[in-house]
Amino acid sequence: ASDVYKRQVLMSCLLFVMAGCSGHSKNLKFGAADIGGVYYSFASTFTQLADKEIDGYTFETKTTAGSVANLRLISDGYIDLAIVQADLLSDAYNGKGTFKDGDYKKGYKAVAALYTEVCQIIVKSASGIETIDDLVGKTVSIGAAESGTEKNAEEILKVSGITEERGKTVNMDYSEAVDKLMAGEIDAMFITSGIRTGIIEQLSKKCSIDVISIDEKCIEKMLTAYPLYERYTIPADTYTGQSEPVNTIGVRAVLVASANLSAGVTEQITSIIFSHSTDIKNATSLDSIFDVNAATGGIDIPFHAGAAAYYTKQGVSVRTE
Repeated sequence: ASDVYKRQVLMSCLLFVMAGCSGHSKNLKFGAADIGGVYYSFASTFTQLADKEIDGYTFETKTTAGSVANLRLISDGYIDLAIVQADLLSDAYNGKGTFKDGDYKKGYKAVAALYTEVCQIIVKSASGIETIDDLVGKTVSIGAAESGTEKNAEEILKVSGITEERGKTVNMDYSEAVDKLMAGEIDAMFITSGIRTGIIEQLSKKCSIDVISIDEKCIEKMLTAYPLYERYTIPADTYTGQSEPVNTIGVRAVLVASANLSAGVTEQITSIIFSHSTDIKNATSLDSIFDVNAATGGIDIPFHAGAAAYYTKQGVSVRTE
């Protein structure tokens, strides 16, 4: 009888421990970029929604340097979800360009193309800078190191013939660049982000700014050299004091998930993007309501099996290998 009692007590303890363990939520980290950018506002909104809807998981937004850092962090297993520019994602997965010598293609798959990130060049109106050519001899912030902004800025400046000898570039996150621009310590700053970027709008209310158009010759060269770019027009009055439309280029922002995430939870993550598209629109500066057909375009890496399961139910096929 004593042995039976001991076994019952042991089993009760084991069940108690198992029940206790099952009550713990797994924390998933979402790699965003700088506070003030659209990556961060999207990630923050999404993690709040996912926290409420997906049982057994908690979600945490992590600030990062941007796309390149996100690829490195998700490849190394430090984060579970990330937003990455489509051009960088393609290069990393296929071992091209910046990533020719790096190993950034392990451990993640695509979930959805979210929106177009727009290359925005910001100057103070009093600077006298009206075109990219006017950046010759100037000090320009090209974004944080390891960010998509840095890559876009370097490519635009290169195509425009503004080499290191003809201008000075510095790496700054958005907040620092805004402070330095206001103080007159830099002349211009690049930001690649969804339009109505919060930190640009905040700046426009503190001082008069201009958003510089990219000339047609540069746009044509960029589209030829880097096929994942697309034309983009920033509508007039997007920012305070911006009375004219701005011609520029953009690239899709893509949500990626760790390949280690289960298909079930990744399907739920994918579903939230579309079932809460209005909530996401209202909480961020994004105009678009997410659409399943648009969300599967412009991506040339495989999709996560969980995302594919969601799309299949919507009548959309994607590749998973």
